[in-house]
Amino acid sequence: MKKKVLVVPIAACLLISSALGQEPQAPPSPETKQTTKRDNVQSVSPALEHYTETRLLGEVWKRPDLPLRDRSIITVAALIARNQTAEMSYYFHVALDNGVKPAELSEIVTHLAFYSGWGNAMAAVSVAKDVFATRKISNAQLPVAMPKLLPLNEASEAQRAAMVDKQFGNVAPGVVQYTADVLFRDLWLRPNLAPRDRSLVTVSALIASGQVAQIPFHLNRAMDSGVTQAQASEVLTHLAFYVGWPNVFSALPVAKDVFEKRPR
Repeated sequence: MKKKVLVVPIAACLLISSALGQEPQAPPSPETKQTTKRDNVQSVSPALEHYTETRLLGEVWKRPDLPLRDRSIITVAALIARNQTAEMSYYFHVALDNGVKPAELSEIVTHLAFYSGWGNAMAAVSVAKDVFATRKISNAQLPVAMPKLLPLNEASEAQRAAMVDKQFGNVAPGVVQYTADVLFRDLWLRPNLAPRDRSLVTVSALIASGQVAQIPFHLNRAMDSGVTQAQASEVLTHLAFYVGWPNVFSALPVAKDVFEKRPR
C-alpha cells in the first residue's frame, strides 16, 4: 500500500511556526533584494555587474542635465513599456525616494495602459501593489477614478482632432473617436501627473518600444510643456542603457529633425 503524501498549506505552516514560538520571517527589504540581485549578477557576469556599478549607477544617474526625479520617471516608463517586471520593484522604490509621489506613480501606470497596452499596465500593478504595501501607501494617497480635469486647450485639440480625422477617419473611426474622447479630453487632463511628466512618460515609452512614428508629435509636446533640448537629449542618453542602443539610435534621427525644426 502506498503511503499518502501529506500536503500542508502555507497558512498552516505559518500557524505551526507560531505555535512552536518561531515568528514567520519578514519579506526581505528592497535594499536586501537589490544586494542579492547584484550578487547574482556577479556570479553570472562580473563584467555586467561592473558596468552596472561604474557606468549605469555610478555615472549615468549622476549626469547633470536631468534631475533624479525625471530619470526615475523615464526609467519606470521604459520598464513598464517593455514589461520588464524583474527590475520594477527596485526602480519603483527608487522613484518614490527621488520625489515621485505615489499618486504620480499610479498615474504613470494608468497612462501607459493606453500607450503600452493593458497587459503591461496590469503587470506593473502587481509589482506596485507590493511596493505600496511595503511603504504603507494607502488608497487615500492615490488618485480618484474620476477627478476634476485640467483645462483643455480647445483650439489646439480641435486642430489635432481635425488632422487625425482627415487622415484616419475613414480607416478606423472608432480609434479616432477614442483618441479624442478618452486620450486627449480625459487621460491627458488628469491632474495627478503634470503635462510635462506625461510627455516624458509617453516619449520614453515610444522610444522603449521602437514606435518612432509617434515620437515627433509627443517630443514637440514635451518641449512645449517645458522639457529643454538638453533634457530631451539626456533622456535619449539615459534610455540607451535601459532600452538598448538600437532603439535609441532609431529615435535619434527623429529627435534631430524635431530639434532642427523647432523655433530658436
